[in-house]
Amino acid sequence: MQFAESYVAEDLVLRTARSLAEEVGVDTVTTGTGAALRLLAAAGSARAVVEIGTGTGVSGIWLLRGMRADGVLTTIDVEVEHQRIARRIFAEAGFPAGRTRIITGRALDVLPRLADGAYDLVFVDAEVTGVSACVDAALRLLRPGGVLAVNGALAGGRIGDPAARDMETVTLREAIKALRESDEWVPALLPVGHGLLAAIRC
Repeated sequence: MQFAESYVAEDLVLRTARSLAEEVGVDTVTTGTGAALRLLAAAGSARAVVEIGTGTGVSGIWLLRGMRADGVLTTIDVEVEHQRIARRIFAEAGFPAGRTRIITGRALDVLPRLADGAYDLVFVDAEVTGVSACVDAALRLLRPGGVLAVNGALAGGRIGDPAARDMETVTLREAIKALRESDEWVPALLPVGHGLLAAIRC
């Protein structure tokens, strides 16, 4: 697991974004998860991506580096200060302002304003309580063949433990079970970082 996490190295910009995240108390995707996100974006030649949870730009950089050169990342977060940092990080990574659309607000308020079937990838890095609603929104937003990715899907290792009955674990367990049993998704749970649930929209 440790080798997998360090298999793809992070450059100075990503290390800076990660350091700034620690300073402001924001959790970030692990390096292994970032590499998986870049892979998913590249595999689908993603041009339009939605990210729920901007943070300081760590996951956004990974996604942008996998997307097409003309792709646009729409990233949503409630924290203006975090997004200010992310904007600077995106510029330092060499991405022109036109490659990102940074929206401040609650995801569940913003997502209904985004166009149906217009996106190639939706990445959810949100509070557990909002995951089900974000998955429902992704079904509407993604084109057929589009990819959904949900961070933290292993709930710190508790997801497979029947004795773990805390509200967050139960909520997440129900959300990923519903997605697995849906005819509208082809899912896989990838053991990178804190667990990355990936699913293709049918």
